[in-house]
Parts: sequence; C-alpha cells; structure tokens
Amino acid sequence: MNQPLVSVVTASYQMAQYVCSAVDSVLAQDYPHVEVIVVNDGSTDNTRDRLAKYDGNERVTVIHQENQGQTVAKNNGLAAARGEYVGFCDADNIWRPRKLTKQVPLLQANPRIGVVYGDIHLIDGEGKSLPRLNTRRYSGRITAKLLIDNFVTFNTTLVPRRILEDVGGFDESLRMAIDYNLWLNISLNHEFLYVDEPLVDYRIWGGQMSHRTGERMENFFRLLENFLKENPGVVTPSEARRAWAHSYTTRGLWLGQAKRKREAWQDFFRAFSYRAYDRRLWRSMVRLILNRT
Repeated sequence: MNQPLVSVVTASYQMAQYVCSAVDSVLAQDYPHVEVIVVNDGSTDNTRDRLAKYDGNERVTVIHQENQGQTVAKNNGLAAARGEYVGFCDADNIWRPRKLTKQVPLLQANPRIGVVYGDIHLIDGEGKSLPRLNTRRYSGRITAKLLIDNFVTFNTTLVPRRILEDVGGFDESLRMAIDYNLWLNISLNHEFLYVDEPLVDYRIWGGQMSHRTGERMENFFRLLENFLKENPGVVTPSEARRAWAHSYTTRGLWLGQAKRKREAWQDFFRAFSYRAYDRRLWRSMVRLILNRT
C-alpha cells in the first residue's frame, strides 16, 4: 500500500516544558510521511523560544497566534493540514513510535471507518507510569455507547481529513468537550475501530483542563441535550434514558466526593427518573449512604 501524508495538529498553551517532547514523539514515528502543525495559542511562557528549534524543519509548521482558546487553535491547525489523514497530539502527551504504522493501514483497508483510535498508558508530570484505567472501548457504530461515556481518547485518534472537513471541524461555540462533540457528529455516519493496545503516553498533571470537573460536566449536559435535540431518532428512547441516567449518576458521584450530599441526592433522583433499575445508580446511592464516595 502507498503511504499517504499524515498531518498531526498540536495546540499548545503554556506548555513550554512539554511541547517539544510531544512534537519529537511525532517526528520519531516509524511511519515516514508525517507533518506536524504546532499552534502556539498566545503562550506567555517560553514556548516560542522552545519551538524555535524547529526553524527550517520542513516537517514542522509553527503558527503563533493571540490567545483564542483550544478550539480555535485546533481549527487553525486543521486549516493548515495537508495530509490525507489527521491525528492530534496535545502538547503534554507523547505518541508511541509505531502508532501510525498500526493505524494508517486500517483506514486504507476499510472506507467505512471514520476514526481509528487506541488505548493509553498513563504517566505523571515527570513521565513516571501511573495505574491503568479499565475503560471499555468499542468498535463499529457507537453513537449510543458514546452518549453514555466518551471512551474515544482524543490523542490516540486518526481520522481522514475529508471527514473532519465534512463535519466542519471543532465547534467553536464550545470551550470544553470539543473532541466528544466531534466524535458524536462523526459517529452519525461512520464506524469507529478500536486498536487494543496503548498508542499514546497520556500525561496526568495539575495543569490539565480536564481537572475542571464541575465545568466539564455542565458542558457535557448541554452537549447531550443539544445533540439529542438536533438528531432525533438517532438512538432509541431507551438508549437516551440510559445516557441521561448515567450522566446524572456520574455527577452525583462527583458531588458526593465533594461532600455536597444534598446536590448528589438530587442528581441520583434525576437518574432514577430516567432508569430506575440502573445497577450503577443503586451502587452509587449505597456508597453515598455508607459515606464511601
């Protein structure tokens, strides 16, 4: 098979300590036809100086812009991409060397596939291994399962550029969960394929946006409501109820851990109204009663 160009978008804000490791991990792929588009989203640290090491490197394009947020930064990276396929390596993560060698042939062999993604290996801020998360991931038409949980890890994905263009890239009205919205939109017309091995070293550290749990959950509820309203009939009523029950249970667990028990019970009751027999809900309520959240 031929080896088409793969474009990799890296958006970076205040990530001077990590960004070059991310870019270097892409350049170190054993798949040769790769370009990296790095978008420095108005960083005030020494990101610009660190990225100067790639001056003159034909495989790396660096875009410096005023701070406009991750959504605009990633869309600007997509606009500059020339490859047939597009991947994403956030500035604090590291691609494993054979990631693209494993993924590109899978996309070439099956035009029904819209996204190939894989597992992750967790590391801390210093690069030391962390315990593995046991997350169930799925292949095929996954819209109903995605509504329950976003199990498609952004940095592991590889997507045909034409599909990203068809769905309009990232929704710039969103500040968080922009990848989740993207996967839901792609899932309406395309299959996903899961590669059951770690493709990315995923860094868990204090500066991540993903730590803003409350804001992330509020954003998720808006996204879920809008998606179901804009795509009536895409899932069954039972699947929609399960998604709502799961979401309220998840937030209830977080509220319980934050010692906000009254609000936790409110969310558990909301979950009950959608799916009274949900096992996860009942286990969560027992944990709250026993103060084990």
